[in-house]
Amino acid sequence: MEKINLGIIFGGRSTEHEISVRSARSLIKAINPSKYNISLIGIDKSGQWFLHDTSKFIAAENQQSAAADNIHSLEISMVKRDEFTGAVSTKTNLPLQSLDVVFPVLHGAFGEDGTIQGLFRMIDIPFVGVDLLASAVGMDKDVTKRLLRDAGISVADFVCIRKSSLSNELFGQVTEKLGLPLFIKPANAGSSVGVSKVTDPKGFEEALKLAFEFDNKVLIEEAIIGKEVECAILGNENPKASVVGEIVPRTSFYSYESKYINDSGADLRIPAEIDPEIADKIRSTAIRAFQLIEGEGLSRVDFFLKKDNTFVLNEINTMPGFTSISMYPKLWEASGLSYSDLIDELITLAIARHHRNRKLKTSI
Repeated sequence: MEKINLGIIFGGRSTEHEISVRSARSLIKAINPSKYNISLIGIDKSGQWFLHDTSKFIAAENQQSAAADNIHSLEISMVKRDEFTGAVSTKTNLPLQSLDVVFPVLHGAFGEDGTIQGLFRMIDIPFVGVDLLASAVGMDKDVTKRLLRDAGISVADFVCIRKSSLSNELFGQVTEKLGLPLFIKPANAGSSVGVSKVTDPKGFEEALKLAFEFDNKVLIEEAIIGKEVECAILGNENPKASVVGEIVPRTSFYSYESKYINDSGADLRIPAEIDPEIADKIRSTAIRAFQLIEGEGLSRVDFFLKKDNTFVLNEINTMPGFTSISMYPKLWEASGLSYSDLIDELITLAIARHHRNRKLKTSI
């Protein structure tokens, strides 16, 4: 069987750059080398693209920047030229590596918001993950919540504001509607970046200031008391759901530090200790939400489960963390699909979608 030329793309101009680096390392270690020729493509924080030496990248475990070893890497562009699709040198304009499919393990802005998905569509290359529309919708928590709410899926009550909406009366108006405590977060960000729990007017002002550092639109949400449970989705036309897992934070909420810095910041319970009938309802709701945003490939859908066994959908993460300890692969492992087999399935789905879409007419 001929090997597939796989490009793993990581890093990026995002607050989640370092998480992407970790995800890429885990992917490379788990991928079956008998099936794939791996090309490692890093995007540094300035937006420059580089073709990396995979062995050196793996060896540099303590280096968290995509550009950590750029002095030994080749600056590239991604192009389509006749029968060639892949990486070319920006200095010589000569082809360096052809690619059959790419796995953009990119989180946050420019990687999870439809930007890079549009590039892949333009150069006509299969890519792992949801397509352009689902990426853009899933990234924008305000738009996602409105779509889900209009479809009858429960979400936390919220207010969306821009800087032009700020006023001295805002705290009183918001707390009258949402109560206290509440959460403030950038509308377009992930991994709990810029998220704050608010209990008083001073904290409200500080949280708004922080959130506006990361986005021009900010979400203010009511606090939901309940278990944080998550479900992994996999598939194109007929997606399936994993077992449900629970996150038990050891801090006041599941913050960036709890997820990635503090090893004891949270416990994972997989499967979650919840009523099987409720778990099935969560799984079916996760699939429905995934399809509502036109999702294909993969996503992780996060919920809050209340004491009365009702639940609200918190968010849809269209490119969840992919480290060996991340929730998405862990949920599939608990559902009988190994990390390595999960990667194979995602690549197969990407190629199948691409072949399906290429059958569509582009001219009359």
